[in-house]
Amino acid sequence: MRKRIAVLLAVAMMASVTAGCSGAEAKAPSAGTETSGGQTGENASQEAGESGENPIRIGVAAPITGNSAEYGKGFQVATQMAAEVVNAAGGVKGRPIEMVVKDSKGDAKESADVARIFCEEEDIVAVIGDFSSSSCMASAPIYQEKGLVQISPSASHPDFAKMGDYMFGVVGRQDDEGPFMAKYMAKKYIGAESVGVIFMNNDWGVVTSENFKQACEESGVAVTATESFIEGEKDFNAVISKVRQTDPDALCLITQYNEAAIISKQVKQAGWDVQIMGAGAMYSDQLIQLGGADVEGLIAESPFIIEESDPKAMEFAEEFEKRAGFKPNIQAASAYDTALLVADAIGRAEEVSRSAVRDALAATDNFMGITGPITFTEDGDVHRKYRVMAIQDGKWVALTGYDYYDE
Repeated sequence: MRKRIAVLLAVAMMASVTAGCSGAEAKAPSAGTETSGGQTGENASQEAGESGENPIRIGVAAPITGNSAEYGKGFQVATQMAAEVVNAAGGVKGRPIEMVVKDSKGDAKESADVARIFCEEEDIVAVIGDFSSSSCMASAPIYQEKGLVQISPSASHPDFAKMGDYMFGVVGRQDDEGPFMAKYMAKKYIGAESVGVIFMNNDWGVVTSENFKQACEESGVAVTATESFIEGEKDFNAVISKVRQTDPDALCLITQYNEAAIISKQVKQAGWDVQIMGAGAMYSDQLIQLGGADVEGLIAESPFIIEESDPKAMEFAEEFEKRAGFKPNIQAASAYDTALLVADAIGRAEEVSRSAVRDALAATDNFMGITGPITFTEDGDVHRKYRVMAIQDGKWVALTGYDYYDE
Protein backbone atom coordinates (compact mmCIF):
# COMPACT_ATOMS: atom_id res chain seq x y z
CA MET A 1 0.00 0.00 0.00
CA ARG A 2 1.28 3.38 -0.86
CA LYS A 3 2.36 5.52 2.04
CA ARG A 4 0.50 8.82 1.88
CA ILE A 5 2.56 11.88 2.67
CA ALA A 6 1.47 15.46 3.00
CA VAL A 7 4.67 17.46 3.11
CA LEU A 8 5.21 21.13 3.78
CA LEU A 9 7.79 23.00 1.80
CA ALA A 10 11.22 24.19 2.81
CA VAL A 11 12.53 23.46 6.33
CA ALA A 12 9.17 22.50 7.75
CA MET A 13 8.70 19.98 4.98
CA MET A 14 12.06 18.28 5.36
CA ALA A 15 11.80 18.19 9.15
CA SER A 16 9.20 15.45 8.83
CA VAL A 17 11.59 13.07 7.07
CA THR A 18 15.08 13.98 8.30
CA ALA A 19 16.97 13.35 11.51
CA GLY A 20 18.44 16.03 13.76
CA CYS A 21 16.69 18.96 12.05
CA SER A 22 17.79 22.37 13.26
CA GLY A 23 14.97 24.41 11.72
CA ALA A 24 17.46 26.95 10.40
CA GLU A 25 16.66 28.81 7.20
CA ALA A 26 18.71 27.90 4.15
CA LYS A 27 20.69 30.93 3.01
CA ALA A 28 23.90 29.38 1.77
CA PRO A 29 25.99 30.80 -1.09
CA SER A 30 25.10 30.29 -4.73
CA ALA A 31 25.61 26.87 -6.30
CA GLY A 32 29.02 25.89 -7.62
CA THR A 33 29.51 24.70 -11.18
CA GLU A 34 30.40 21.21 -12.33
CA THR A 35 31.05 20.02 -15.84
CA SER A 36 30.94 16.59 -17.41
CA GLY A 37 34.58 16.31 -16.42
CA GLY A 38 33.38 15.46 -12.94
CA GLN A 39 34.71 18.37 -10.85
CA THR A 40 32.46 18.80 -7.85
CA GLY A 41 30.82 22.15 -7.19
CA GLU A 42 32.69 24.03 -4.47
CA ASN A 43 29.76 24.86 -2.19
CA ALA A 44 28.32 21.35 -2.29
CA SER A 45 31.70 19.89 -1.32
CA GLN A 46 32.19 22.33 1.54
CA GLU A 47 28.78 21.55 2.99
CA ALA A 48 29.40 17.81 2.77
CA GLY A 49 32.86 18.04 4.32
CA GLU A 50 31.76 20.22 7.24
CA SER A 51 28.97 17.81 8.21
CA GLY A 52 31.30 15.06 9.41
CA GLU A 53 29.14 12.49 7.58
CA ASN A 54 29.53 11.00 4.15
CA PRO A 55 27.13 12.85 1.87
CA ILE A 56 24.28 11.24 -0.02
CA ARG A 57 25.11 12.11 -3.61
CA ILE A 58 22.43 12.94 -6.19
CA GLY A 59 23.31 13.51 -9.82
CA VAL A 60 21.96 16.42 -11.86
CA ALA A 61 22.12 16.05 -15.65
CA ALA A 62 21.42 19.40 -17.33
CA PRO A 63 22.36 21.55 -20.35
CA ILE A 64 24.77 23.89 -18.57
CA THR A 65 26.08 25.00 -21.98
CA GLY A 66 24.44 25.09 -25.40
CA ASN A 67 21.13 26.43 -26.70
CA SER A 68 19.23 25.39 -23.55
CA ALA A 69 21.77 26.76 -21.07
CA GLU A 70 19.21 28.96 -19.27
CA TYR A 71 17.23 25.86 -18.39
CA GLY A 72 20.39 24.08 -17.27
CA LYS A 73 21.33 26.95 -15.01
CA GLY A 74 17.79 26.86 -13.63
CA PHE A 75 18.23 23.17 -12.80
CA GLN A 76 21.60 23.85 -11.17
CA VAL A 77 20.45 26.76 -9.03
CA ALA A 78 17.10 25.25 -8.02
CA THR A 79 18.49 21.86 -7.02
CA GLN A 80 21.29 23.48 -5.01
CA MET A 81 18.70 25.65 -3.22
CA ALA A 82 16.76 22.51 -2.34
CA ALA A 83 19.92 20.79 -1.09
CA GLU A 84 20.65 23.71 1.20
CA VAL A 85 17.12 23.57 2.60
CA VAL A 86 17.48 19.86 3.34
CA ASN A 87 20.96 20.19 4.86
CA ALA A 88 19.93 23.16 7.03
CA ALA A 89 17.23 20.92 8.47
CA GLY A 90 19.70 18.18 9.39
CA GLY A 91 20.04 16.36 6.09
CA VAL A 92 18.49 12.98 5.34
CA LYS A 93 18.99 10.11 7.78
CA GLY A 94 21.51 12.33 9.55
CA ARG A 95 23.58 12.81 6.38
CA PRO A 96 23.89 15.84 4.09
CA ILE A 97 22.88 15.59 0.47
CA GLU A 98 25.20 16.73 -2.30
CA MET A 99 24.16 17.68 -5.83
CA VAL A 100 26.67 16.56 -8.49
CA VAL A 101 26.03 18.52 -11.70
CA LYS A 102 27.20 17.33 -15.10
CA ASP A 103 26.73 19.17 -18.41
CA SER A 104 24.73 17.30 -21.07
CA LYS A 105 24.86 20.32 -23.41
CA GLY A 106 21.23 19.75 -24.42
CA ASP A 107 22.40 16.94 -26.70
CA ALA A 108 21.00 13.40 -26.64
CA LYS A 109 24.41 11.75 -27.18
CA GLU A 110 26.02 13.86 -24.47
CA SER A 111 23.15 13.01 -22.13
CA ALA A 112 23.78 9.31 -22.73
CA ASP A 113 27.48 9.82 -21.97
CA VAL A 114 26.59 11.60 -18.72
CA ALA A 115 24.28 8.70 -17.85
CA ARG A 116 27.14 6.22 -18.22
CA ILE A 117 29.35 8.32 -15.94
CA PHE A 118 26.67 8.59 -13.26
CA CYS A 119 25.89 4.87 -13.44
CA GLU A 120 29.53 3.99 -12.80
CA GLU A 121 29.71 6.25 -9.72
CA GLU A 122 28.33 3.80 -7.18
CA ASP A 123 27.52 6.40 -4.52
CA ILE A 124 25.11 8.28 -6.84
CA VAL A 125 21.69 7.11 -5.63
CA ALA A 126 19.47 8.97 -8.14
CA VAL A 127 19.79 11.39 -11.05
CA ILE A 128 17.67 14.50 -11.59
CA GLY A 129 17.40 15.33 -15.28
CA ASP A 130 17.77 15.62 -18.13
CA PHE A 131 15.96 18.68 -19.50
CA SER A 132 14.50 17.60 -22.84
CA SER A 133 12.42 14.54 -23.61
CA SER A 134 14.87 13.61 -26.38
CA SER A 135 17.83 13.60 -23.99
CA CYS A 136 15.92 11.72 -21.31
CA MET A 137 14.75 9.04 -23.72
CA ALA A 138 18.26 8.61 -25.15
CA SER A 139 19.71 7.97 -21.69
CA ALA A 140 16.79 6.01 -20.21
CA PRO A 141 17.97 2.53 -21.35
CA ILE A 142 21.36 3.15 -19.72
CA TYR A 143 19.86 4.14 -16.38
CA GLN A 144 17.39 1.27 -16.53
CA GLU A 145 20.07 -1.33 -17.21
CA LYS A 146 22.14 -0.15 -14.24
CA GLY A 147 19.16 0.29 -11.91
CA LEU A 148 19.60 4.03 -11.32
CA VAL A 149 16.65 6.41 -11.07
CA GLN A 150 16.35 9.09 -13.75
CA ILE A 151 13.72 11.58 -12.60
CA SER A 152 13.16 14.49 -14.98
CA PRO A 153 11.69 17.80 -13.83
CA SER A 154 10.77 18.74 -17.41
CA ALA A 155 10.45 15.77 -19.80
CA SER A 156 6.79 15.52 -20.74
CA HIS A 157 6.77 12.94 -23.53
CA PRO A 158 4.09 10.39 -22.54
CA ASP A 159 6.40 7.49 -23.45
CA PHE A 160 9.39 8.60 -21.36
CA ALA A 161 8.41 7.23 -17.95
CA LYS A 162 7.10 4.05 -19.58
CA MET A 163 10.63 3.20 -20.73
CA GLY A 164 11.45 1.53 -17.41
CA ASP A 165 10.57 1.32 -13.75
CA TYR A 166 13.54 3.56 -12.90
CA MET A 167 12.15 6.44 -15.02
CA PHE A 168 10.01 9.19 -13.46
CA GLY A 169 8.59 12.43 -14.88
CA VAL A 170 7.42 15.31 -12.69
CA VAL A 171 6.19 18.17 -14.90
CA GLY A 172 3.16 16.40 -16.42
CA ARG A 173 2.43 14.68 -19.71
CA GLN A 174 1.78 16.05 -23.15
CA ASP A 175 -1.31 13.91 -23.54
CA ASP A 176 -2.75 16.03 -20.71
CA GLU A 177 -1.33 19.40 -21.81
CA GLY A 178 -2.22 19.11 -25.50
CA PRO A 179 -5.94 18.48 -24.85
CA PHE A 180 -6.05 21.36 -22.37
CA MET A 181 -4.59 23.68 -24.98
CA ALA A 182 -7.21 22.61 -27.51
CA LYS A 183 -10.35 22.31 -25.40
CA TYR A 184 -9.89 24.91 -22.69
CA MET A 185 -7.51 27.47 -24.19
CA ALA A 186 -8.26 27.52 -27.94
CA LYS A 187 -11.96 26.70 -27.91
CA LYS A 188 -13.28 27.69 -24.49
CA TYR A 189 -11.16 30.74 -23.60
CA ILE A 190 -10.28 32.21 -27.00
CA GLY A 191 -13.41 30.95 -28.74
CA ALA A 192 -11.41 29.93 -31.81
CA GLU A 193 -13.08 27.87 -34.51
CA SER A 194 -9.79 27.30 -36.32
CA VAL A 195 -6.10 27.32 -35.45
CA GLY A 196 -2.78 27.09 -37.27
CA VAL A 197 0.22 25.37 -35.67
CA ILE A 198 3.97 25.99 -35.75
CA PHE A 199 5.95 23.40 -33.81
CA MET A 200 9.53 22.44 -33.00
CA ASN A 201 10.52 19.27 -34.83
CA ASN A 202 11.84 17.19 -31.92
CA ASP A 203 10.35 14.45 -29.72
CA TRP A 204 8.61 16.96 -27.46
CA GLY A 205 7.30 19.18 -30.26
CA VAL A 206 6.03 16.32 -32.41
CA VAL A 207 4.10 14.55 -29.64
CA THR A 208 2.71 17.85 -28.31
CA SER A 209 1.47 18.90 -31.75
CA GLU A 210 -0.06 15.47 -32.36
CA ASN A 211 -1.94 15.51 -29.05
CA PHE A 212 -3.05 19.09 -29.68
CA LYS A 213 -4.31 18.34 -33.19
CA GLN A 214 -6.20 15.25 -32.08
CA ALA A 215 -7.85 17.15 -29.25
CA CYS A 216 -8.77 19.98 -31.65
CA GLU A 217 -10.55 17.49 -33.89
CA GLU A 218 -12.42 16.06 -30.91
CA SER A 219 -13.36 19.58 -29.73
CA GLY A 220 -14.56 20.84 -33.09
CA VAL A 221 -11.62 23.20 -33.70
CA ALA A 222 -10.29 23.02 -37.26
CA VAL A 223 -6.50 22.80 -37.67
CA THR A 224 -5.86 24.76 -40.85
CA ALA A 225 -2.09 24.17 -41.14
CA THR A 226 0.86 22.60 -39.32
CA GLU A 227 4.41 23.74 -40.00
CA SER A 228 7.56 22.49 -38.28
CA PHE A 229 11.06 23.89 -37.81
CA ILE A 230 14.42 22.67 -36.55
CA GLU A 231 15.78 23.94 -33.24
CA GLY A 232 18.02 26.97 -33.76
CA GLU A 233 15.97 28.41 -36.65
CA LYS A 234 15.87 32.23 -36.75
CA ASP A 235 13.89 33.03 -39.89
CA PHE A 236 10.25 31.92 -39.65
CA ASN A 237 8.81 34.15 -42.37
CA ALA A 238 8.19 31.27 -44.79
CA VAL A 239 6.29 29.10 -42.30
CA ILE A 240 4.38 32.12 -40.99
CA SER A 241 3.29 32.96 -44.55
CA LYS A 242 2.10 29.38 -45.17
CA VAL A 243 0.01 29.31 -41.99
CA ARG A 244 -1.34 32.82 -42.56
CA GLN A 245 -2.69 31.84 -45.97
CA THR A 246 -5.07 29.40 -44.26
CA ASP A 247 -6.60 32.29 -42.23
CA PRO A 248 -6.89 30.65 -38.77
CA ASP A 249 -8.53 32.40 -35.81
CA ALA A 250 -5.47 31.69 -33.65
CA LEU A 251 -1.83 30.73 -34.08
CA CYS A 252 -0.55 28.01 -31.74
CA LEU A 253 3.20 27.94 -31.06
CA ILE A 254 4.64 24.71 -29.69
CA THR A 255 8.09 26.10 -28.98
CA GLN A 256 10.41 27.26 -26.23
CA TYR A 257 10.42 30.92 -25.19
CA ASN A 258 13.23 32.06 -27.51
CA GLU A 259 11.57 30.81 -30.71
CA ALA A 260 8.21 32.14 -29.50
CA ALA A 261 9.73 35.63 -29.15
CA ILE A 262 11.19 35.54 -32.67
CA ILE A 263 8.00 34.21 -34.26
CA SER A 264 5.84 36.78 -32.45
CA LYS A 265 8.06 39.59 -33.70
CA GLN A 266 7.98 38.31 -37.29
CA VAL A 267 4.21 37.85 -37.14
CA LYS A 268 3.81 41.50 -36.12
CA GLN A 269 6.34 42.64 -38.74
CA ALA A 270 4.28 40.85 -41.38
CA GLY A 271 1.21 42.82 -40.29
CA TRP A 272 -0.71 39.73 -39.25
CA ASP A 273 -3.22 40.49 -36.50
CA VAL A 274 -3.84 37.05 -34.97
CA GLN A 275 -4.20 35.76 -31.43
CA ILE A 276 -1.01 33.91 -30.49
CA MET A 277 -1.28 31.05 -28.02
CA GLY A 278 1.02 28.25 -27.07
CA ALA A 279 2.53 25.61 -24.82
CA GLY A 280 3.59 26.11 -21.24
CA ALA A 281 7.25 25.75 -22.23
CA MET A 282 7.02 29.43 -23.24
CA TYR A 283 6.31 30.47 -19.64
CA SER A 284 9.47 32.43 -18.90
CA ASP A 285 10.26 36.03 -18.09
CA GLN A 286 12.84 35.77 -20.86
CA LEU A 287 10.01 35.65 -23.41
CA ILE A 288 8.86 39.07 -22.23
CA GLN A 289 12.39 40.50 -22.27
CA LEU A 290 13.09 39.18 -25.78
CA GLY A 291 9.66 39.82 -27.28
CA GLY A 292 8.77 43.15 -25.69
CA ALA A 293 5.57 44.67 -27.04
CA ASP A 294 5.29 41.97 -29.70
CA VAL A 295 4.40 39.29 -27.13
CA GLU A 296 1.87 41.43 -25.30
CA GLY A 297 -1.42 39.54 -25.17
CA LEU A 298 0.16 36.15 -25.86
CA ILE A 299 -1.74 33.34 -24.12
CA ALA A 300 -0.20 30.15 -22.76
CA GLU A 301 -0.90 27.54 -20.10
CA SER A 302 1.02 26.16 -17.14
CA PRO A 303 0.46 24.08 -14.03
CA PHE A 304 2.46 26.71 -12.11
CA ILE A 305 2.60 30.49 -11.97
CA ILE A 306 4.25 32.72 -9.40
CA GLU A 307 1.60 34.77 -7.59
CA GLU A 308 1.65 37.00 -4.53
CA SER A 309 -1.10 34.86 -3.02
CA ASP A 310 1.39 31.96 -2.78
CA PRO A 311 4.09 33.00 -0.26
CA LYS A 312 6.14 29.81 -0.66
CA ALA A 313 6.35 30.24 -4.42
CA MET A 314 7.18 33.93 -3.99
CA GLU A 315 9.95 33.13 -1.49
CA PHE A 316 11.42 30.58 -3.86
CA ALA A 317 11.17 32.95 -6.84
CA GLU A 318 12.88 35.84 -5.05
CA GLU A 319 15.81 33.72 -3.85
CA PHE A 320 16.13 32.01 -7.22
CA GLU A 321 16.28 35.32 -9.07
CA LYS A 322 19.02 36.59 -6.74
CA ARG A 323 21.17 33.59 -7.58
CA ALA A 324 20.34 32.95 -11.23
CA GLY A 325 19.88 36.52 -12.42
CA PHE A 326 16.51 35.76 -13.99
CA LYS A 327 13.05 34.80 -12.79
CA PRO A 328 12.23 31.09 -12.51
CA ASN A 329 10.22 29.32 -15.17
CA ILE A 330 8.15 26.17 -14.72
CA GLN A 331 11.21 23.99 -15.36
CA ALA A 332 13.21 25.62 -12.54
CA ALA A 333 10.32 25.39 -10.10
CA SER A 334 9.83 21.76 -11.07
CA ALA A 335 13.57 21.07 -10.54
CA TYR A 336 13.29 22.51 -7.02
CA ASP A 337 10.30 20.30 -6.25
CA THR A 338 12.05 17.30 -7.80
CA ALA A 339 15.13 17.71 -5.61
CA LEU A 340 13.02 17.98 -2.47
CA LEU A 341 10.97 14.99 -3.60
CA VAL A 342 14.09 12.86 -4.11
CA ALA A 343 15.36 13.84 -0.65
CA ASP A 344 11.97 12.96 0.81
CA ALA A 345 12.03 9.57 -0.92
CA ILE A 346 15.52 8.83 0.41
CA GLY A 347 14.20 9.65 3.88
CA ARG A 348 11.33 7.19 3.42
CA ALA A 349 13.46 4.48 1.83
CA GLU A 350 14.34 1.39 3.86
CA GLU A 351 18.00 2.00 3.12
CA VAL A 352 20.12 4.38 1.08
CA SER A 353 20.41 2.32 -2.07
CA ARG A 354 19.39 2.82 -5.68
CA SER A 355 16.63 0.21 -5.59
CA ALA A 356 15.23 1.39 -2.25
CA VAL A 357 15.10 5.00 -3.48
CA ARG A 358 13.26 3.83 -6.60
CA ASP A 359 10.71 1.97 -4.50
CA ALA A 360 10.14 4.99 -2.25
CA LEU A 361 9.69 7.30 -5.25
CA ALA A 362 7.18 4.93 -6.82
CA ALA A 363 5.17 5.02 -3.58
CA THR A 364 4.96 8.83 -3.57
CA ASP A 365 1.40 9.97 -3.01
CA ASN A 366 0.36 13.62 -2.69
CA PHE A 367 3.78 15.18 -2.16
CA MET A 368 3.02 18.90 -1.92
CA GLY A 369 5.46 21.12 -3.80
CA ILE A 370 5.37 24.70 -5.01
CA THR A 371 4.13 23.39 -8.37
CA GLY A 372 1.26 21.53 -6.71
CA PRO A 373 0.67 17.97 -5.50
CA ILE A 374 2.70 15.13 -6.97
CA THR A 375 1.38 11.56 -7.11
CA PHE A 376 3.03 9.15 -9.52
CA THR A 377 0.97 6.96 -11.79
CA GLU A 378 1.82 3.30 -12.31
CA ASP A 379 3.94 4.45 -15.25
CA GLY A 380 6.00 6.80 -13.07
CA ASP A 381 4.71 10.16 -14.26
CA VAL A 382 2.21 12.76 -13.05
CA HIS A 383 -1.16 13.97 -14.29
CA ARG A 384 -1.28 17.75 -13.91
CA LYS A 385 -4.00 20.38 -14.10
CA TYR A 386 -3.29 23.56 -16.02
CA ARG A 387 -4.27 27.23 -15.95
CA VAL A 388 -4.65 29.75 -18.76
CA MET A 389 -2.32 32.74 -18.41
CA ALA A 390 -1.28 35.68 -20.52
CA ILE A 391 1.29 38.45 -20.85
CA GLN A 392 -0.41 41.69 -19.80
CA ASP A 393 1.39 44.99 -19.21
CA GLY A 394 4.74 43.26 -19.45
CA LYS A 395 4.17 40.45 -16.96
CA TRP A 396 2.56 37.03 -16.71
CA VAL A 397 -0.88 36.94 -15.11
CA ALA A 398 -3.24 34.03 -14.45
CA LEU A 399 -6.52 34.26 -16.35
CA THR A 400 -8.17 31.18 -14.87
CA GLY A 401 -7.93 28.94 -11.85
CA TYR A 402 -7.64 25.17 -11.75
CA ASP A 403 -11.43 25.01 -11.48
CA TYR A 404 -11.65 26.15 -15.12
CA TYR A 405 -11.89 22.44 -15.94
CA ASP A 406 -15.20 22.31 -14.11
CA GLU A 407 -16.81 25.59 -15.13
